[in-house]
Amino acid sequence: MGAYILRRFLLIFPTLFGIMLINFALTQFVPGGPIEQITARLEDGGDSLEAVSGKGLDAKIKAVEDEGYIGARGLPPEFLAQLEVQFGFARIVCDEGYTGKVTIAAPDCRKEVIPPAERFFIMMSNYLRFDFGQSYFRSIKVVDLVLEKMPVSISLGLWSTLIAHLISIPLGIRKAVKDGSSFDTWTSGAIIVGYAIPGFLFAILLLVLFSGGSYFRFFPLRGLTSDNWQELSLWGKVMDYLWHITLPVVASMISSFATLTLLTKNSFLEEIKKQYVMTARAKGLTEGRVLYGHVFRNAMLIVIAGIPMLFVSVFFGGSLIIETIFSLDGLGQLSFKAAVERDYPVIFGTLFFFGLIGLVMGIISDLMYLWVDPRIDFGKIR
Repeated sequence: MGAYILRRFLLIFPTLFGIMLINFALTQFVPGGPIEQITARLEDGGDSLEAVSGKGLDAKIKAVEDEGYIGARGLPPEFLAQLEVQFGFARIVCDEGYTGKVTIAAPDCRKEVIPPAERFFIMMSNYLRFDFGQSYFRSIKVVDLVLEKMPVSISLGLWSTLIAHLISIPLGIRKAVKDGSSFDTWTSGAIIVGYAIPGFLFAILLLVLFSGGSYFRFFPLRGLTSDNWQELSLWGKVMDYLWHITLPVVASMISSFATLTLLTKNSFLEEIKKQYVMTARAKGLTEGRVLYGHVFRNAMLIVIAGIPMLFVSVFFGGSLIIETIFSLDGLGQLSFKAAVERDYPVIFGTLFFFGLIGLVMGIISDLMYLWVDPRIDFGKIR
């Protein structure tokens, strides 16, 4: 068992390296990089000073605008070259013996483009030290940016996973025991209807019905907390948080709820028909003892062991549409904006971090298989 876990941990690094390499290679063929994004904003007279920030970069942009380069005159090559150096696409190289200030404008210095392969290995060496850099378009480190958006995703992922399991598992067991009855029939119909409704459509329906649409106003329309949240007592903060998170959680868990219920039912049906269940009943054990003392562990193997990966999929998936509908600023919107703006530090930094967490969670899933059913021996797997 120990050798198997060690092999899994050793495979994390080449797997993560392959994931990063493939995604980095794909970005080399996508048009419209960060330099082009900034150039378009400046030439269009957009909110360049607010959108573009960094070490000394806002001052350079302001100087370019003051000198009248925006519009018909275009952007100076020196400014674009400085942007490439600022973003790590190039570096400044000076002649041997040069002792002056290292700048693009220096006569003995020039811009040298960094090859993509070298940029990739520089990026990976920084990531191995958990240095994910700073966002191109926000004056904030990638780690701080992710931590800022994480409470929303944690709330959605944690509560969706927990509530879905607390409802789906007992319901699935009940459906298995009552297989073929009217209860099983109408609950299956309700589950299928719920599964067929897209999450974003269900979210809009919830807003219309319960958030001041055409009917009731039981829940707030947007946000994770109220504007006066800091002024509330501890109990008031808890209730305000639950008040805001209810509808987003219900909307995000609707599809997993249906899948988990049917999976639980089918697992129990398969186990109930086995010989050891008949033997237990023949010994005079109560139905509850048979179901939860004998059947539960075997039937729940695939369900319980899949909890870590289910949480990863809900948590790191970051439903963009759900966050948009309920005005929640989480990881879903962060990933979308980073992809649109070609904010490479955010894209690759979050990909590395979340990929690492996902691979570790895969190992935890295997350990949960062993915890649920000690008969499993991963040491025999080669």
